[in-house]
Amino acid sequence: MWSEFKAFISRGNVLDLAVGIIIGAGFGKIVSSFVSDVLMPVVGLGLGKVDFTNLFVALNGESYETLAEAKKAAAPTLNYGVFLNSIIDFIILGFAIFLIIKLASKVQKAPAAPAPTTKDCPFCLSAIPTKATKCAHCASSL
Repeated sequence: MWSEFKAFISRGNVLDLAVGIIIGAGFGKIVSSFVSDVLMPVVGLGLGKVDFTNLFVALNGESYETLAEAKKAAAPTLNYGVFLNSIIDFIILGFAIFLIIKLASKVQKAPAAPAPTTKDCPFCLSAIPTKATKCAHCASSL
């Protein structure tokens, strides 16, 4: 069983997948930080100094200045501002992955066309093997 596991883990596909997951997780953190720390403050400033993380509805009917105050009071809240941040994270992450895949497909070389295995007879124009010295259709010497 150990040797089967070792063979499974050492296959290239599994290692590539593991590297992809680790890089993807790190990339996701970078995008989340970009959205919450760079993009949303600028958007909030443009919309009149709105902090999206503090957009919430207290479900107990009381009023709180910030989400931190509501959480400190253990009030149930509907955090739609945090949800908006997550949606924007997802859209930016999806767009970035789209661009990376598009760039990778441009960089990746197209597979070379296989060498032809047939040629046309110059006399009867029938397809014959490339190594043929005599045409099987018209019996011409090539």
